[in-house]
Amino acid sequence: MTPEEFRQVGHQLIDWLADYRHRLPTQPVLAQTALGAIRAALPKSPPEQPESFDSLFADLETILQPGLTLWQHPRFFGFFPSNATLASVLGDFLSTGLGVLGLSWQACPALTELEEVVVDWLRQLVGLSDAWSGVIQDTASTSTLVALICARERASQFSLGRGGLQAEPRPLIVYTSEQSHSSVEKAALLAGFGRDNFRLVPHDANYALDPAALQRYLTEDLAAGRQPCAIVATTGSTTTTALDPLEPIADIAHRYSLWLHVDAAMAGSAMLLPECRWMWQGVERADSIVLNPHKWLGVVFDCSIYYIRDPEHLVRVMSTNPSYLQSAVDDQVKNYRDWGIPLGRRFRALKLWCLLRAEGAERLRLRLRRDLDNAQWLAQQVRASPHWKVLAPVVLQTVCVRHAPPGLTDEALDRYTLAWVERLNRSGTDYLTPARLDGRWMARVSIGAELTQRDHVAALWQRMQAVTTESANL
Repeated sequence: MTPEEFRQVGHQLIDWLADYRHRLPTQPVLAQTALGAIRAALPKSPPEQPESFDSLFADLETILQPGLTLWQHPRFFGFFPSNATLASVLGDFLSTGLGVLGLSWQACPALTELEEVVVDWLRQLVGLSDAWSGVIQDTASTSTLVALICARERASQFSLGRGGLQAEPRPLIVYTSEQSHSSVEKAALLAGFGRDNFRLVPHDANYALDPAALQRYLTEDLAAGRQPCAIVATTGSTTTTALDPLEPIADIAHRYSLWLHVDAAMAGSAMLLPECRWMWQGVERADSIVLNPHKWLGVVFDCSIYYIRDPEHLVRVMSTNPSYLQSAVDDQVKNYRDWGIPLGRRFRALKLWCLLRAEGAERLRLRLRRDLDNAQWLAQQVRASPHWKVLAPVVLQTVCVRHAPPGLTDEALDRYTLAWVERLNRSGTDYLTPARLDGRWMARVSIGAELTQRDHVAALWQRMQAVTTESANL
């Protein structure tokens, strides 16, 4: 493809995406294709000869687009907000188009230095002190894995330089809440701790980690000759957006010299609002933090920021320095290959840079406050309605609800809940995700898509009432 051909097709692509975004509100939220239909519609063998982009656009329209579940839709209330603001999309497009690779500072100085700037901008916006240094990872899953590897090496006096974990005399233990994200357990397993050495600590009535239970688990492990290593606390848990109490958790972490990692992947965006910073009071005492601008804030996926108090410890664990990457300025610059698992890195900072410059902090704050207000409004409607219940504190933008008609057993209520949520989703008007809480199914309403306004939330509430009425009468 020549630059001129690229210019022509690029204009077509931007126009297509602009039209796609414009028509989003009129489309079904949930993908409408049958299982395997997309795969069956595509050729089984790769093309031998070049094809025009016109044929690609045709397949995009007729085959792929119907298979999209529309995360940017104003009536998408599932999972969590994963906004892709158009300013950030342009930054991602720019990153891809430039085609640079960050193996070292010298390989692309602009990539490194812009990343330094934008992660520090975000640090300031969420109210963290200048004791923190940041790096862009792909996801919170990777950031948590990096945190637990660092914790492992600090607790084992850098066993990676000797015999590794298998040479340690005592097993190292990781602690987290029963409500923590599944990626925490996955990270602990990948970091070599083993499932036998991973503790799910009970939660309190608000679904936050119980510090007293954490202390009991630690005491038992110490008495059994095991070595506590790390705590992963959560600000904004996946199911209910519960807030683990960081101050008492930090007290325990410091008392036993444990690594404290704070998972604020989704809720970290709320810390742009000064009135929300009580939610992670004590965060300055942590060793590492992750927050994902690619969720609620609006940076197009993937862009996860990992903040650490002691970057020298991170570099000691993660560094690699082959001769072909060495330069005369290595002792004066950050080489981000030493700040995470991959050797190379994309120019991810561009999409965060574009978002912050095109939107500005105050506009982002207005949108976040709008979503918080909408969640409170919905919770009020649910609480005031017969047979409806809000199941967990609404501290952020997620409302956990259940409709319970009289006379249903627990098992029947589970079936009923899954049925009405599925009925709502299949209608295409809205999208919710069910989840289990206290062993029973409920519906999560996660508010926060960029285009979602109060009228969309009000319309969702009307449809929730209508579909439960229909389901109860079946």
